[in-house]
Amino acid sequence: MADKVHIHRWPKDSPDWDEAIIEELDKTINKNPGKKQITVGESTVKIQHVKFYSLKKVGVTVPLFKDECTIIFEAKFGELFAHVHITIKNENYLEIFNQLIDWRKKFFPDYK
Repeated sequence: MADKVHIHRWPKDSPDWDEAIIEELDKTINKNPGKKQITVGESTVKIQHVKFYSLKKVGVTVPLFKDECTIIFEAKFGELFAHVHITIKNENYLEIFNQLIDWRKKFFPDYK
């Protein structure tokens, strides 16, 4: 479960998002204060009901002075392009971080 997720159009020169898509993402994910269900697959990430594929530039961090980890990536959902930030605040954040690093090494070996 993620505490905070932000999804936005990226790169800037990619096709514009329909207003209905923006409103749906804001309502269910971006501006929804509740925890979000995250499912990490081999080369996909599903957030609530939105499945992201063609992942690239996958980064995993532990910000200084915070008990959390963050995964950031570029991906597609449907025919749209996005930049996604997922923050997980959990007492086991280092364990989650290590699992995400192992996942990234296995399925995205070009990102070191």
